[in-house]
Amino acid sequence: MTGRLGTIVRAAVGRRRVQTAVIVLTATLAVTASVLAAGLIVASEGPFDHAFDRQHGAHLSARFDSARISSAQVSTTTRARQVTAAAGPYPLVSVKPIPVDTKGGLPPGIQLTDLTVVGRQPGGAVDDLTLTAGRWATRPGEIVMSAHNEPFVLGNTLRFPGVPGDPLFTVVGIARSVGETADAWVPPTTISSLTAAGSRPDYQMLYRFRRASTSAQVSADRATIAALAPDGSLVGVQSWLKVRLAATRVSATFAPFIVAFGILGLAMSMLVVGIVVGGAVAAGTRRIGILKSLGCTPGQVVRAYLGQALLPGSAGILLGLVLGNLLAIPVMGDTAEVYGVGRAGIDPRVDVLVAAVALLCIGVSAGVPARRAGNLRTVEAIAVGRTPDSGHGRAARRVLGRLPLPRPLTLGLAAPFGRPGRSATMAVAVAIGTIGATFGIGLVLSVDGIQSGINLRSPGDVVVSDLTSPVDADRVDAAIRQQQGTGQWCNSAEAALGVAGLAGSTTVISYQGDSSWASWQMIRGRWFHRPGEVVAASGFLHATGTRIGDSITLVDGSRSATVRVVGEVLDVRQEGMLLVLDRRSIDALRPELDPLSYRFNVRLKPGVPRDDYLRALNRDLAPLGVSATRNSDELSDTVVAMDALAGALTVLLLSVAGIGVLNTAVLETRERVHDLGVYQALGMSPGQTIGMTITSVAGVGLIAGAVGVPLGVALHGVVLPIMGRAAGTDIPAVDTAVYHLPLVLPLLLGGLVIATVGALLPAGWAIRVRTAVALRTE
Repeated sequence: MTGRLGTIVRAAVGRRRVQTAVIVLTATLAVTASVLAAGLIVASEGPFDHAFDRQHGAHLSARFDSARISSAQVSTTTRARQVTAAAGPYPLVSVKPIPVDTKGGLPPGIQLTDLTVVGRQPGGAVDDLTLTAGRWATRPGEIVMSAHNEPFVLGNTLRFPGVPGDPLFTVVGIARSVGETADAWVPPTTISSLTAAGSRPDYQMLYRFRRASTSAQVSADRATIAALAPDGSLVGVQSWLKVRLAATRVSATFAPFIVAFGILGLAMSMLVVGIVVGGAVAAGTRRIGILKSLGCTPGQVVRAYLGQALLPGSAGILLGLVLGNLLAIPVMGDTAEVYGVGRAGIDPRVDVLVAAVALLCIGVSAGVPARRAGNLRTVEAIAVGRTPDSGHGRAARRVLGRLPLPRPLTLGLAAPFGRPGRSATMAVAVAIGTIGATFGIGLVLSVDGIQSGINLRSPGDVVVSDLTSPVDADRVDAAIRQQQGTGQWCNSAEAALGVAGLAGSTTVISYQGDSSWASWQMIRGRWFHRPGEVVAASGFLHATGTRIGDSITLVDGSRSATVRVVGEVLDVRQEGMLLVLDRRSIDALRPELDPLSYRFNVRLKPGVPRDDYLRALNRDLAPLGVSATRNSDELSDTVVAMDALAGALTVLLLSVAGIGVLNTAVLETRERVHDLGVYQALGMSPGQTIGMTITSVAGVGLIAGAVGVPLGVALHGVVLPIMGRAAGTDIPAVDTAVYHLPLVLPLLLGGLVIATVGALLPAGWAIRVRTAVALRTE
């Protein structure tokens, strides 16, 4: 009987082309959504951890003073009980570079911070470096920069004036250390050319430990290393947990909305597969009676109809796996770049799991109605035909028939009551699609709004940045002041200051001039108006337990200044440890205060051409060796990745919901083909037939949209604050309240649009039904 069953299955699949296509497309899109969502969920759980293990990252990078310890003594530290792998000792120096070219936007003479340069090559038991651009340094005068040092690009030439001969080095490669163990690398044989006169390079050791998942464990590991080295020789360490914190901050920001889309996608997958497969089996009930009359047993009937579902379903699953993995290449590529973990793709285990779950869903969904049909008696199965139970929907047709609407429309509105279970399932599918669209659109608007708020850190039309001399800053201020097109301007200086009671330093940005026009995005409170007031980023307030209205004391050496917090601003730099104030607020700290850099922002008068203004200003700035540039909004990689993910998953959810409506409408149309013949014989026109078919799903779509939009708004209200907390900031109310009436009204009609689009194809099929053929159909 196996051959006969195979013939039956293949014949049914070929005959039911629309049903087969719906099953294939539904399975394809459902699996695509599931693969992408599940793959991103898996990836977001620990991309840094995966990359760290893959690249054998160092749990601890240690710096030893070469004046107090020898290379042989450094090597003995690897005998510590918890050490599982080690690399080094590598020669290490700290030097300050000065760029001598303008490639990559590095102005000549710009002051850069010290670089930690290590003499080593890729490979080794710990910290396997990954080359992201160029090649490895192999000759004297060549250097490879860390990918974390964004200003540097291939071809930059750097001069190191702090060492004999002021050597020049050319950047020939960009590499990534997952643990950020150095700023640059050179061949070990050339490290001496970067060593100051009368000194020797220090030693770097890289360690991996059996247990290093908490700060306490890393501290204990550090103590075991220090115990094996001479006192005072261990002069610096960096724990992998610090790097992990920065990397997982982005990962944790992605995770909430990925999980939300993943749950919606998986629920939609199960639901629509159930709609399609269950409908396909129910539509073939009459054929079941014929098969049984030809000698098929109930078990063989069940297997035959399971095969009719599993054959196209399997094809759709395979196509979905391919499409999901292809779609993950650009989408997860952006995410991987944001995470800084190299290439990323779908874990093969996700493909296997999704395929298995999809097959199981198809089998369960098809198995229940197939078993019910298999248990039918032959005569009963033949008598069922395609005619729905006449007892369903009569009351609804009578009530709706009294409405002042054309009869075809009232018939369409009453149609869902004929199959209430099927209609309810379709409504849930449309509602999930509407939830996804509402949530996805709101998420994109909120994320883009947050990005726009962050861009307010650099307002205006023109910017002059990277000034390190107060004298140059005064000259730039004078040049801006005398330009005829200058409207409003201010300059800001960035410095690192201490805060009483807080370990480490905090970034302080001080403004000179009227900065009211240049205020940042406020979360709570207000922008500072006078000396003695400060606004703080969320990270600082959370870390210190400070609230608006509290006072804090800034310290620099023996000097201090007290300021009062008047507002909370949106910023996530330096983990949110940021303060912004009027420069007069820290006059008490000067002249000890040494700003890291100055920046000027200029707003032009209305109607002033920016290019003309730039040419005039740059002529005055040329003697200072600086230049003004057009100010442009930045779009971070994080925002690009989030928008791409939200857009892709929203489109997939809407597509699957539309196909669910398509399948339901096809089943309803074919089951009511005899009624269509009667209506046509009574004079129903093609336009009225299309109206009746679309109306049969329009009411369901409207109700589903009315339910789905509020749920999507609620989901947005839950997920967005979680994402903000993961990023270390609160979310401004203006970026949370993105659902305004002009947006909500179209979203409320989204369910109607999904249902209408899904019903267009069956409506076209309905008007092509020949009256005589339809009247002979039972």
